[in-house]
Amino acid sequence: MRYLTDRRAEVRSDPRNLLAGARSVICVGKLYNQAAPLAPEGHAIFSRYAWGRDYHEVLREALERLADKLGVIEEHQWKVCVDTAPLLERSYARQAGLGWIGRNTCLINEPLGSWFFLGELITTLELKPDAPPPDRCGTCTRCIEACPTQALIPDGGEQSNGWVLDARRCISYLNIELRGPIPEEQRAWLGPRVFGCDICQEVCPWNARAPETSEPAFRPVYDPAPRLEDLAALSADQFRERFRGTAVMRAKYEGLLRNVEAARQEPMEIR
Repeated sequence: MRYLTDRRAEVRSDPRNLLAGARSVICVGKLYNQAAPLAPEGHAIFSRYAWGRDYHEVLREALERLADKLGVIEEHQWKVCVDTAPLLERSYARQAGLGWIGRNTCLINEPLGSWFFLGELITTLELKPDAPPPDRCGTCTRCIEACPTQALIPDGGEQSNGWVLDARRCISYLNIELRGPIPEEQRAWLGPRVFGCDICQEVCPWNARAPETSEPAFRPVYDPAPRLEDLAALSADQFRERFRGTAVMRAKYEGLLRNVEAARQEPMEIR
């Protein structure tokens, strides 16, 4: 993922590179947690963040409304960032008090867990800053032990409790971000997961009592545990019709069929 290390890496260090005169960063989190359906043998698993409407649009619209409301109180310049902008959003969210960065590298909130999207409103308003909460991972290593690919590795530092994510071994990287064929020795890692992976969040104790979202936009717009055979039979037009407006479009038609092929361990013809 070169966009994390190329020229944009330097832009990430200062929000004033995105908005001249910026004085504050307002960080928000929006729950997307929902009960996951059972996925019997022969059925696919989609990461629950991708079940509903694309979160980029939902958070952007909400942050734009917030910016407008603040503008009624005091005129300001602002910029909305949701994931795609070069901004270290987890670090800012931590500084804003939304949670700590766990060993699974997710931002974890004590009462809410980690099932939430992050968004930021950069503004020229000068606001009183919050403070980061204490780290509450303790000695727990469930996420590290549960990761089937051992993608969480020690870095010897304090970042993420001394652990970092090796994207080259992360299932979510392999079935979403990776373009082209999945290396043969890594295909079995995916199992039935055809888009994303929630394992390190599912085993986290802080998610055991995480509330479910009340946001209608995040309710499933497709069957989140369909039969692999049905996915394998999708045409390009059917793919677009079923997943339009969701994060699954990120993988593209060819990418999803590649993932389904890995899950079925059978060669497939792209139609």
